[in-house]
Amino acid sequence: MAYVVRYGRMRFLGEYAAADGHSYPRGQRVVVRSDRGTELGEILCTASPRTVAMLDGASRGEILRPLGDQDAVHASTVGVEQERAFSACRELVGKRRLQMELVDVEILFGRERIIFYYLAEKRVDFRELVKDLARALHTRIEMRQIGVRDEAKLLADYGDCGKPVCCNTHLTAMPPVSMKMAKLQKTTLDPAKISGRCGRLKCCLRYEFDTYVEFERELPSVGSTVVTPKGRGKVVAQEILSLKVVVEFEDRRRIIVGRDEILSILSPGRGGNGRGGRRTGRDPDDRDARSIDEPGEDDSDERDGFSSPRGG
Repeated sequence: MAYVVRYGRMRFLGEYAAADGHSYPRGQRVVVRSDRGTELGEILCTASPRTVAMLDGASRGEILRPLGDQDAVHASTVGVEQERAFSACRELVGKRRLQMELVDVEILFGRERIIFYYLAEKRVDFRELVKDLARALHTRIEMRQIGVRDEAKLLADYGDCGKPVCCNTHLTAMPPVSMKMAKLQKTTLDPAKISGRCGRLKCCLRYEFDTYVEFERELPSVGSTVVTPKGRGKVVAQEILSLKVVVEFEDRRRIIVGRDEILSILSPGRGGNGRGGRRTGRDPDDRDARSIDEPGEDDSDERDGFSSPRGG
């Protein structure tokens, strides 16, 4: 039987087959063999055709055994070694005056390699650093450059909602998020309230965005002239989730009107073409909107650095 397993500091997902045909419950910690080496993982669910189809480029491997008492002791030892390796690398980075910020370190359970995660504005030539680390730690060294969103994935704990941050739990990909998404959902535009632990716009702003866009298409755009059972008026606001609009009549009355109460649309509003019409021009309010990713920076880009041979 195969299972979906989460493993590694970056919380990779993969399809892993049980070596002995053993069955595992959800949440069971296991020792797996991945393409990187021997690692610890957590059983999420059985690998049904539906779940496998939802995994984008998932790795494949083998579940070796459940995590035993000796494995738990070994994992604690690896944790201590990670702290020492982090301190050693940070000292060498300072000694060589490299323009990089060390974020985290990962030693595989089988000690096949040590992976250092770091931030840097520019590409760093760390070949001599890798040689120094290989001599000091006697194993294969891998340097991996990450972005600020991946830093949050490695280090952040809880978000403003009181739950564990999404990037550290269920998100495997982090699509771009823009200010337009926040404005469409009428959330506060205070950067301190809509920014996540990484300092960028919260990923959850995208969760309901497609629903808002779909519902918005069902409503006449702001500025449209509509006819209702209560008379003719102009749409001055939208209540997207309730599929209603605020109509201002000629006598200055403002009434909330449901989508089904609109008899006809005499003229579309700005950038729209009536009910079902989506704005095609750029909203003036979006002139300062930008993607969550800064120009020229791709936070999802993880550049594999130089990997050393096994140190002696």
